[in-house]
Amino acid sequence: MSRAPLAVVGAGGWGTALAIHLGRLGRTVRLWARDPMLARDIATTGENARYLPGIAIPEQVEATSSADRALEAAATVLVAVPSHLLEDVVAPMAQLVPPQAVVVSATKGLEPRRRQRISELLGALLPGRVVAVLSGPSFAREVAAGLPAALVVASADAVVARRLQHELAAPAFRLYTNRDVLGVELAGALKNVMAIATGLCDGIGLGENARAALITRGLAEMTRLGVALGAQPATFSGLAGLGDLVLTCTGSLSRNRALGREVARGRSLADVEAATRTVAEGVRTTATALSLAREVAVPMPICEEVGQVLFQARPVAEALGALLGRDPRAEEEVNVRA
Repeated sequence: MSRAPLAVVGAGGWGTALAIHLGRLGRTVRLWARDPMLARDIATTGENARYLPGIAIPEQVEATSSADRALEAAATVLVAVPSHLLEDVVAPMAQLVPPQAVVVSATKGLEPRRRQRISELLGALLPGRVVAVLSGPSFAREVAAGLPAALVVASADAVVARRLQHELAAPAFRLYTNRDVLGVELAGALKNVMAIATGLCDGIGLGENARAALITRGLAEMTRLGVALGAQPATFSGLAGLGDLVLTCTGSLSRNRALGREVARGRSLADVEAATRTVAEGVRTTATALSLAREVAVPMPICEEVGQVLFQARPVAEALGALLGRDPRAEEEVNVRA
């Protein structure tokens, strides 16, 4: 295993959790923060009190706001930046990323302006670099605390995927490889939309039966779109799909579920988003997913109703009523585009 430094771009909760995990492995990690004050606070206190209060950061992790320092001689660069900020963050540091570095997207979203997957955007911003994807059911606080998790590292190059598997994994951070980069990224993005939907459901007290139904039909909806765009259906039954969907739709630490719940209780989307430093990726993904679905003529009724609630102020009860009032149909889908 290479002992070259690892860089983590983005010192939010997930980026910090990854840096903590890698530091525990004894690796030299440089954690880049956009905010110089945050970098100084982490360096001074040994803790990211803004995003992961109470969790110590290993001494192997160096926090910095200098992109030159963070990326110097880095063999692997993990990017954990919200999708809508990624281009603004990565473009200015493109020339600093070593040509031989493997760049790993740890962002679960879709770039809203171009409607690109994050690996596509990174490939455009960092030409010549190998780009892979890290996804799967993983709350930042639990990973930072050292609790067990299983994720997927995806690359079209099996050798790259296996290298990252050995480089980043630990007994409590189990990694599986997957060559379906498209499916892994779509699953990781779309599950956030379904988590908002379950939050809406929970927020008006529809019960656990309704939540289970919504999760299951949400998985069918995600798979339909993914397959229509060229992904493998099996990916949506794995960790990046079903695993992350269940966690995000039921977990107490889910930002997207919490956002849906608060909107259902009467708060405006703007107020909910302004009240937290963390980003619920599902909001922007909803609009992008609907645009992609219309292009390939794939019905996404749950996503449609989430969009109506978020962007058209449709009452939550009315949106959920529309889902319940749809015509009965067979569960099995012989044609996933139907």
